Amino acid sequence: MPVFSHLHVHTQYSLLDGAASIKSLVKKAKADGMPAMAITDHGNMFGAFEFYQAVTAEGLMPVIGCEFYVVEDRFQKSFTQGAKDKRYHQLLLAKNQKGYANLSKLCSLGYLEGLYSKYPRVDRALIEQYSEGLIATTCCIGAQVPQAILWKGEEEAEKVFCDWHRIFGDDYYIELQRHGLKNLDGTGISQEDINQTLIKFGKKYNVHVIATNDSHYTEKTDANAHDILLCINTGEFQSTPKASNEEGGKGFRFAFPNDEFFFKSQAEMAALFHDIPEALNNTNRLLSTIDPPQLSRDIVLPNYELPIGFDDQNVFLKHLAYAGCMKRYGGVIPLPVQERLDFELNTITHSGFAGYFLIVQDFTTAAREMDVWVGPGRGSAAGSLVAYCLGITNVDPVKYDLLFERFLNPERVSMPDVDIDFDDQGRDRVIQYVAKKYGERRIAQIITYGTMAAKSAIRDVGRVLQYPLQSTDRLSKLVVGNLNLQTLLHVSPDDLAKDDSKNLKPEEIDAIREIQRVYQGKDDASKVLHDAEKLEGSVRNTGVHACGIIIAPQDIEDLVPVALSKESQWIQVQYDVNQIEKAGLLKMDFLGLSTLTIMKDAIKLIKETTGDVIELDLIPLDDVKTYELFQRGDTNGVFQFESPGMQKYMRELKPTHFGDLIAMNALYRPGPLKYIPDFIDRKHGRKPVEFDLPEMEDYLKETYGITVYQEQVMLLSQKIAGFSKGKADELRKAMGKKNKSIIDKLKGDFMAGATEKGFPEKVLEKIYSDWEEFAQYAFNKSHSTCYAVIAFQTAYLKANYPAQFMAAVLKSNMGDIKKITFYMEECHKQDIKVLGPDLNESRSVFTVTKSGQIRFGLSAVKGVSEVAVNEILKERDEKGVFKSLFDLSTRVNMRSVGKRTLESMAKAGVFDFDPRYHRAQYVKEDSNGINGIELAVRYGTRIQHERFTGQMGLFGGGANLDNVEPKLPQVDKMTLLEELKEEEELVGVFLSKHPLDDFKFVYDSIVTHSVKEYRENLENKAPIVFQMMGIITSAKEFMSQKGNPYARFNFMDYSGTVEISIFTDKYLKFKNLIDKDYILLIQGQTDYSKAKDEMRLNINAMQLVSEIDAMALYKSVHVEMTPSDLEQGKHQIVSDVLSQFPGKCPLYFNFYDADDNMTVRMVSKAGLNFVSEVREMLDEMEVKFAPKLDERWVPERKDESRRFYNS
Repeated sequence: MPVFSHLHVHTQYSLLDGAASIKSLVKKAKADGMPAMAITDHGNMFGAFEFYQAVTAEGLMPVIGCEFYVVEDRFQKSFTQGAKDKRYHQLLLAKNQKGYANLSKLCSLGYLEGLYSKYPRVDRALIEQYSEGLIATTCCIGAQVPQAILWKGEEEAEKVFCDWHRIFGDDYYIELQRHGLKNLDGTGISQEDINQTLIKFGKKYNVHVIATNDSHYTEKTDANAHDILLCINTGEFQSTPKASNEEGGKGFRFAFPNDEFFFKSQAEMAALFHDIPEALNNTNRLLSTIDPPQLSRDIVLPNYELPIGFDDQNVFLKHLAYAGCMKRYGGVIPLPVQERLDFELNTITHSGFAGYFLIVQDFTTAAREMDVWVGPGRGSAAGSLVAYCLGITNVDPVKYDLLFERFLNPERVSMPDVDIDFDDQGRDRVIQYVAKKYGERRIAQIITYGTMAAKSAIRDVGRVLQYPLQSTDRLSKLVVGNLNLQTLLHVSPDDLAKDDSKNLKPEEIDAIREIQRVYQGKDDASKVLHDAEKLEGSVRNTGVHACGIIIAPQDIEDLVPVALSKESQWIQVQYDVNQIEKAGLLKMDFLGLSTLTIMKDAIKLIKETTGDVIELDLIPLDDVKTYELFQRGDTNGVFQFESPGMQKYMRELKPTHFGDLIAMNALYRPGPLKYIPDFIDRKHGRKPVEFDLPEMEDYLKETYGITVYQEQVMLLSQKIAGFSKGKADELRKAMGKKNKSIIDKLKGDFMAGATEKGFPEKVLEKIYSDWEEFAQYAFNKSHSTCYAVIAFQTAYLKANYPAQFMAAVLKSNMGDIKKITFYMEECHKQDIKVLGPDLNESRSVFTVTKSGQIRFGLSAVKGVSEVAVNEILKERDEKGVFKSLFDLSTRVNMRSVGKRTLESMAKAGVFDFDPRYHRAQYVKEDSNGINGIELAVRYGTRIQHERFTGQMGLFGGGANLDNVEPKLPQVDKMTLLEELKEEEELVGVFLSKHPLDDFKFVYDSIVTHSVKEYRENLENKAPIVFQMMGIITSAKEFMSQKGNPYARFNFMDYSGTVEISIFTDKYLKFKNLIDKDYILLIQGQTDYSKAKDEMRLNINAMQLVSEIDAMALYKSVHVEMTPSDLEQGKHQIVSDVLSQFPGKCPLYFNFYDADDNMTVRMVSKAGLNFVSEVREMLDEMEVKFAPKLDERWVPERKDESRRFYNS
């Protein structure tokens, strides 16, 4: 049997057209004894590097190729219905290193010059230009030669064949495929007819034939999964009839004609081409001409241009480092610092990374010069003194015991990795700087690949198979956590329950049992799971890495293939982040950190409103107000310390020094989280702080004897066992990655070194054992310290300048109404008023008034353009505040600030500063059909025209009485709810007040759960009986498949919004109450079904809050008194005060005598009207009281037996 290798292979990187993973293909090729295999994805080389690594690891020859889209003119991007973009397929394979470079170049230019729709296209002229080192074939039926045979006849096809043969000569092959295709596109011509014509051409021109199979999936049984994948790609149902060609047509879908497009074995290919054995043998002939290119290479650094006077990067780096060190340490460098600086510089010199440090310091310095904020550092780079002296980082590594060898191990050299935080508004400017300095084609971002996770695979397959949406949703909800379908469907639930690393709950194990039961069935649900299992992990789309930037010494497409994306203006490297370094490219992370922008904006506001100039690097790290804020857990808006869990621990820890914050930053993560209670107890002396050896105190004292940082293990191993810096880092890496063989090897070294120093062996065993446990959770202190610095800085600003800080936080979250609402509530807690937009006080975005209140910006108003805002602010800044709307209309360009803009501003309250008028007068029409905005526009236009034509007097007034500012129409005021509705519509939140404010007493009296609490109980699957009050912000009616009506509505209170669904019987009962802007009280309960693992809402009652009698909420009020109160006449004072609020609610005075353990109750003759003022007065008099609600307002569970329905 002839030896055969596949040379036309599509992987899953032929996005949503290939269903084969590289791993499965390589595994099959290896098992079948194939000597080589190719990768030839459509239009891209996304999978080439992964393929190269996988194939070479198995000892096979990798053949790197691509099936290009070829067009007449790659630059043509305009087409018509009659003249569409005609694309042909063309297979090219890299013959050698030059061929790989040209293949990459063609693939790149397909994107950079030929991209149209989703297709990267090249033309024959470009292929000819970069043909050196490439092998070409006649490809598949979609290629130019077969298409010419099909549609233009043999004579024309021969001309096309000769054109390609001329370009590639002996490196041109005839490709034969046998998929059993008949009557292609209705022409009556079969695939075999085309093959015979091609064989004729081959004999005539002495061109070798090769056999291929246009493989799109691994096994024949994968054909259906591949077909589903095509349906996902095109958005079709599988039941839609298949089209006869790729273009399809109305009512038809693109599909493969049969199930023969799989990765066939050598035996299957031998049987298929038994009559043309040379077609199989020639695959080996082709392979013999290939000198496989090397895709891996050493990293190539950009060319850093040295200034005049320097010709050596190492010398210049030392010059900059020493200059920076002198500046950092006040002119005199301490000896230990100098020794460390020299050690680091020597390591960098010997490693060859001076250029790397110079490049980073260059763009971080440039960023600061452009007023782009640079973070204090992140990751292990903060352990470098050189980086600190160059200004790359801003945390002193000597002061905080941060280690250089954690960043760059002198004994195991690897490329350093410096990640830089920039303020998110300035990040792109830094990238622009780098692009300008090194060349736009020399910088790139990194592509990412979105794959189908378990849930999305189930949902996609369910849609394609038209499986009911609710049933599909139920299946997807059986997916537990991040477990893949292979695990969920095939691993015993009992084994998973025993696996502590999975940490699965009993209900999750039940879900796994259920999904396995469904999988093992024979129904449609089982089919969905079987197909989803095959498609899980398929690459479905590409994206752009959030922060990675490549900088190269030459155009990047000359090194690796690149692509374009609608998501970014920059090109993207086609290899993902895991392969970049191996491909020889320098990656740096440019991160946009919104917190830096918040601090930058806050400091600007502080200067504008108070005159204070804040230098964050100089703020005292012992600021009392800041630590009090941390101790209260008042950390909403504080970097890294916002979560409720962290706030809880802050209140318990009560941090008193900066080291506490560094430690908590490191501990508050999965794993070390469990050590926090012990850490807190040790700090407060509830548990002793103990050290296994006295020598350990120096490094563990700051964390109360607990190993928190990787650096502590490294320092202690050096001190106790005499480890070198490099070996200490090796130990850190091994423990972090749980590499047992290295851990055990280093244990021997540790024991030997430490016993030689005289330490007891038993204690050493305990120390090393503790390290093995702790070190896998231990965190990078360098990173934790840097982020603790940012945390302290944000907390300092919030503690000392709360209004300015919160205004900056609100600005940072513009566009996210949920966050705006959340932080407005935070402002309320701090007694900071957040006011609506105002014509004379607002800027473009949030600002702080002279009285310390926060104002919404004018740009927050929907319908107010940036041009309009700039026009208004420019005029106000130059000529002073506006006296009225009419004054505004005479001073600004009315083409920039039009009628609709003014109407939006009026409705949002922008003109409320003018006490003469209310909002309705601006927007409501009077009996003549005129509103205030219309009057103002006419007035302003006329005045500006007269001013322009010189008709006004010398001082602008003139004698024309028509120039007197008109009065606004007299119309009825808007109701509060109307005003609030307009505010919410135009700004997204209620500004003047909350719709519930008019019913605050009722809310405080009878609400048992806020919307937020209700939501949390739903998420935690905790059944409750509740009474909520809120406003319906939107409502919509639906019809079920059975024809039953139901509704969904958004229900909002002070804490947030929740969507509520109400079904048939209850919907019909309460339908008249479910309408936008209705303020309702809802009584109900939630129940949990263990079987379905879901919560169900049961609404028992709904009513309009406006119909609730606030005076009838309580059935009695009990005032608690003591005998001494009676003696002092306090009860009489209370009685006299309460007599001012007569009503029908009984008032009781309860006198409790502790000595006799006896209570005497007295009833007031007059009843009480228990309202909010009564509550406030009793609180002020420090009187204990207990109002008792009428039973009507105490919700009860209805039908207790249904608490766990269907369980």
